[in-house]
Amino acid sequence: MAQIRKECVSIDFLREIIAYDPETGVLTWLPRKPEYFIDGKHSSAHRAGVWNARYAGKPALASRERQGYGHGDILAKRYKAHRVAWAIHYGFWPETGIDQINGNRADNRILNLRLATMAENMKNQRFSKANTSGVMGVSWASHRGKWSAQIKVNRRKIHLGLFTNIADAARARKAAEKRYGFHPNHGKLAV
Repeated sequence: MAQIRKECVSIDFLREIIAYDPETGVLTWLPRKPEYFIDGKHSSAHRAGVWNARYAGKPALASRERQGYGHGDILAKRYKAHRVAWAIHYGFWPETGIDQINGNRADNRILNLRLATMAENMKNQRFSKANTSGVMGVSWASHRGKWSAQIKVNRRKIHLGLFTNIADAARARKAAEKRYGFHPNHGKLAV
């Protein structure tokens, strides 16, 4: 099972360098103090001024991973935006994963974030673009000439049956989602 890594930046430090708006989910870089910079060719005050002119007031951790999550570096270490949003808002780093309830990985509004284990997160997956049947967990079994319904629970695939029509296969799948405690948003398109 994947381990959630322990973040090393303190919540107090996060709150000094990043503003979080829980209503919009936007993270914004705050102005940096000269003491955050080391004197070198230029003074720390000069370096702080340059940094602030370039970044202060602009979106923080706004780069996008291939999977769609916002991320960025703080003190040369990579952080995901939704985890930073959670930490700033609640005052602690989450021990588990964070699920973006509506499936939109760019939506870091606090009402869209929930603590979730990997198993819980897997029960709130978005509809895949690769799906050709239009129903999550339902596919055409050409060798049988019927629709096959299945569901994956705790990494175990459960066959739900073969059906003459897709509507029956979809009903079997929805019933299984309810039986196994899947989130109501599971299988919906991301907002």
